[in-house]
Amino acid sequence: MTRDDLLAALTQRLGPQGVLLGADMAPHETDWRALFQGHAMAVLRPASTEEMADAVRLCAAARVPMVPQGGNTSMVAGATPDETATQIVLTTTRMTRIRDIDVNDMTMVAEAGVILKLAQDAARDAGALFPLSLSAEGSCTIGGVLSTNAGGNTTVRYGNARELMLGLEAVMPDGTIWHGLRRLRKDNTGYALRHLLVGAEGTLGIITAAALRLFPRPVEEAVAFCAVADEDAALSLFRRFRGRDESAVRAFEYMSAGSMHLVLDHVPGVSLPLAERAAHYVLVDLASSRPGANLRALLESVLEEAMEAGEVTDAALAESEAQRAAIWKLREEHPEGQKRAGASVKNDVSVPVSKVPEMVRRSCEALTRLIPGSRPVPFGHIGDGNIHMNLAQEPGTDPAAFLARSHDIMDCVNEIVRELGGSFSAEHGVGRIKTDMVEDWRGGAELAAMQAIKRAMDPHGLMNPGKVLRGL
Repeated sequence: MTRDDLLAALTQRLGPQGVLLGADMAPHETDWRALFQGHAMAVLRPASTEEMADAVRLCAAARVPMVPQGGNTSMVAGATPDETATQIVLTTTRMTRIRDIDVNDMTMVAEAGVILKLAQDAARDAGALFPLSLSAEGSCTIGGVLSTNAGGNTTVRYGNARELMLGLEAVMPDGTIWHGLRRLRKDNTGYALRHLLVGAEGTLGIITAAALRLFPRPVEEAVAFCAVADEDAALSLFRRFRGRDESAVRAFEYMSAGSMHLVLDHVPGVSLPLAERAAHYVLVDLASSRPGANLRALLESVLEEAMEAGEVTDAALAESEAQRAAIWKLREEHPEGQKRAGASVKNDVSVPVSKVPEMVRRSCEALTRLIPGSRPVPFGHIGDGNIHMNLAQEPGTDPAAFLARSHDIMDCVNEIVRELGGSFSAEHGVGRIKTDMVEDWRGGAELAAMQAIKRAMDPHGLMNPGKVLRGL
């Protein structure tokens, strides 16, 4: 089948609105960080699982590689086509139905193109909670967060996307549909195919819908923004809250001065709720569905203890929903603050929670030795061991020259992370940027098993080639 024959068949099946060509493809051909500029043969927009299956079947028959794409918010270029104009992008942006919400089962069935924030809103309207929360929740999609096993702000309480998924519907590489939308808490019937697809970044199939876990809505919340003495004090404060009531800790976020001050200096509409700037900050978010949990008293009591111990030097407690939102905005705008300040290299890493302070200190020291004048800007989810150990360019220097050293910078951090028993990717995935790291970190039996799974499920290498596993 020629290219023109394939596009004609796809247009006939999906309709003119289902096939984008030419300039209309531009938003789908580059990644969120604008590190890669791809060129696709076409962008397909199926409106249903059946349309997606037929599109995949036609592409597979023509041996045309496919790149699944959701909200296109990947930090590692996991949803970007290559530069050859031989790959077809399959976007789920028209698959936006929430098919079912059952508050007795506490489940939601949502299609892959549902924006995360809209899934949260639908659960809220039904009197329940879908707890996955990310900075990109206004644009990332359910299929995307599952394909990357996204983590986010509430992992310390609810787990990653994988822990919030009960079942999946997916289109496999040959175009067949796997109907796995089971809403069971227990289903011990062989290999857990759903867990292979979650985190596979579209290399084993395309998630088209998911059965998701819901939770009771909190009836009480309490949020504080704190200045802490150092990284050890931040971890000590987390231990204090966890020791008093682990179930109440919904999020616990660390922010360095370097990263926080880029937000304050470059992002409009934010302000520091403390008397003066500090070297280290923590956001504490407590929530409970238990009436009478008295979280405000818990918050005040633990912070008082921490202040007496010299761990917390100042704190602001939210008195309203508007103040809670303003405090969370300070945390959520860290990627934007770094983007506005110039070029930066992302290091999404994880270590055991107890090793976070050591990792942050050693990485900051190593990075400033590697590139004098650069600015370490770490921040992230200290409660689950995931810190974005990023580095921003020195003001006034050439961003291209700085980015050319990306792998030197990542290797510098990863050497420390490996020594501390961590991972080179905590929640962003592998994508196109970190495929060489998979071979280095996950060699031997683990890499061989992943390669065998890929070859068995996608023998022609058509699903998101070049992502996760190099050469496959």
